[in-house]
Amino acid sequence: MTSRRATFWRALLALAVVGLSLYAALTTPPRLGLDLRGGTRIVLEARDAPTVRADAEATDRALEVLRRRVDSLGVAEPSLARSGERRIVVELPGVQDPREAAEVIGRTAQLTFHPVISAAEAAAGPAEDGSRTLADPDAPGAFLSLGPPALTGDGVEDAEAVLDTQTGRGWTVDLAFRDAAGKSWAELTGEAACAAPGDPARRVAIVLDEQIVSAPGMEAGVPCGAGIAGGATQITGGFSAEEARDLAALVKGGALPVPVTVIEQSTVGPTLGAEAIRASALAALIGLACTGLFIIAVYRLLGLLATVALGLYGLISYAAVVTLGATLTLPGLAGFVLAIGIAVDANVLVFERAREEYTAPGARSAPRDLRRPLLTGFSRAWSAVADSNVTTLLAAALLFVFATGPVKGFGVTLVIGVLASMLSAMVITRLLAEWAVRRKAVARRPALTGMAGTGRLRARLTARPPRLMRHRRRWLAVCGGLLVLAAAGIGIRGLDFGVEFTGGRIVQYAAERPIDADTARAAVVDAGYPQAVVQTTDDDEVSVRTKQTGDEDQQRIREALQESGGPLTVERDDLIGPSLGSELRTYALIALGIAVAAQMLYLSIRFRWTFAAAAVVAMAQDVLLVVGLFAWLGKPVDSVFLAALLTVVGYSVNDTVVVLDRLRELRRTGTRLGWPELADRAVAQTLPRTVNTGMGALFVLLALAFLGGDSLADFSVALIAGVLVGMASTVFTAMPVVVGLQSRFPGSRGTASAGGSAAARPRPNDGAVV
Repeated sequence: MTSRRATFWRALLALAVVGLSLYAALTTPPRLGLDLRGGTRIVLEARDAPTVRADAEATDRALEVLRRRVDSLGVAEPSLARSGERRIVVELPGVQDPREAAEVIGRTAQLTFHPVISAAEAAAGPAEDGSRTLADPDAPGAFLSLGPPALTGDGVEDAEAVLDTQTGRGWTVDLAFRDAAGKSWAELTGEAACAAPGDPARRVAIVLDEQIVSAPGMEAGVPCGAGIAGGATQITGGFSAEEARDLAALVKGGALPVPVTVIEQSTVGPTLGAEAIRASALAALIGLACTGLFIIAVYRLLGLLATVALGLYGLISYAAVVTLGATLTLPGLAGFVLAIGIAVDANVLVFERAREEYTAPGARSAPRDLRRPLLTGFSRAWSAVADSNVTTLLAAALLFVFATGPVKGFGVTLVIGVLASMLSAMVITRLLAEWAVRRKAVARRPALTGMAGTGRLRARLTARPPRLMRHRRRWLAVCGGLLVLAAAGIGIRGLDFGVEFTGGRIVQYAAERPIDADTARAAVVDAGYPQAVVQTTDDDEVSVRTKQTGDEDQQRIREALQESGGPLTVERDDLIGPSLGSELRTYALIALGIAVAAQMLYLSIRFRWTFAAAAVVAMAQDVLLVVGLFAWLGKPVDSVFLAALLTVVGYSVNDTVVVLDRLRELRRTGTRLGWPELADRAVAQTLPRTVNTGMGALFVLLALAFLGGDSLADFSVALIAGVLVGMASTVFTAMPVVVGLQSRFPGSRGTASAGGSAAARPRPNDGAVV
């Protein structure tokens, strides 16, 4: 009765989750990041002013001013948010040319109105009373001596760009003042009107950021002492339409309380984002189809039901992303696709356990009840499922905390994917499998379920158990040699750090016609940038990587390339300031260090310390091997690589934990076998799971590598290498280290000596901690 009640509640939970997920998926549009829908992302950093400290309060005030400026630009659905104490992240969908936007939103916009005292011969900075000498905008080479400001931009109520067709002045900016400021304006213009015609004192200077943008003279009709009444005026200066609109946005938005500097700028074209969505969706479908066919071939009916659960997992994960309002980025799409491979793991663990229970020697004489080994498989696999997924969640959480921009989205979708995979495997797959094995047609054909046979690999391992630990020193020596090779790659070739870690700018162009690398490189050198790194692809794409350069420098490079490749379209433009690059490098090292410490701490709690040390040693080896591989291949080490590396950390420990969990269980049975023999048995019993899970992940990663485009190719290569070395390190590094440590420290928590016996205990069915 209790079992039926539990099944009822599980079915109710599954139906509710699937129903709500379907509703959310159909009614809630996804929130796409700028790298998928195209646009510009600008990160500004507030700096201390002479009289104002750039703390969180000042940054919040600056954020509100920037929001008014961005609203004046007319950008659809802009996003502005404070990050930390001093940084502001501005996202402008659809803006493909970041130059004007960055200039408008980043200027301090200190607007002041000054009386003109006289003409001057040279510029002079502001004096203590606010007077200064600045260039005359109407007479090149001339200067005006200005008095202290009579009013500031805070008194401006509204500003609007207007095309003056009546007087022929072209584009002007009409200002409307508030009541008190209107009176100050009338007094200022009234004093200027008292000067004689032709006298510079008859003019009023309008200064923006220490530059006179307009110095209109008083017309003859303005009465002396009365000035211009009505609280309104007009700024002229031969503006173009865009200049007038930008100036109006600055004045209307107000002055920033503290100066801001652009430390990161990224622009992605809409075509590149659309292609990424298409490629990732295709990779997900192909990866899911290949994974489903593989587990159906291995586990038959149970594999088919698991494939159905995987499809529902995809629905649940997507619904969770859109419901939470998480921004779906390109690395986030990769995390979403990768989680499909991770979702297979729990199913494989359960099915392998069920096979063991069904074919166990003691169960052969008992009546063939398909439901009993299935439920036992779910029960005994739970410990390994929980431990392996927690280690992946730790890595994903570190990505969310330490990563920036789109890579943070990878951590979010990976967390959602892991949680959804546990729900799909432990609830949905279980419901479907329990329902299936109760059918009489299935009960009469146990081979149909996939539980009746152990599989060829397991049968071969059972008939001839491997004696790997007999040569454990040899395996450790081989692993040591690989580490030396990886270290040599890092030392000899070095690491090609991306602009995220070094600072600089990389622009990716799409050319109208093919352009070879030598021609493109020569054009960039001739433009005056000999240190630039120029690369081309077969798809008529050119990427130029330089030290931090301004927009004018990039325009010169673009013009030089256009002479050889025809018109160019900017597909991606990333700029990282040197201070931010240094900070991101530090964060990357901190993230890796905390990842190792967090895994060590968790595994020490869940297992004995010798097990935890072995898992961390294998994990560190996997990380170094992947880094060394990228050094030898000359591939970039950037924020996306960091995401892949932290995922390798989670996957490596995930794989090792499953084998350690089996080793712990074998040790607790009261056997008299030594640690080497137990390690060999643990490897033999879990190797089918390791291979099947690895194949599921590789199907997805290979699909991403070939179909995900250049943006995800290196990410996929790093993860493929991580999966392969992670599978190998569990057997040839972690297990030999465990055996060596247990032989050296035989009294480690609740253990007997390596060749002795442990006290006999009842065999646990939940994999509880020793």
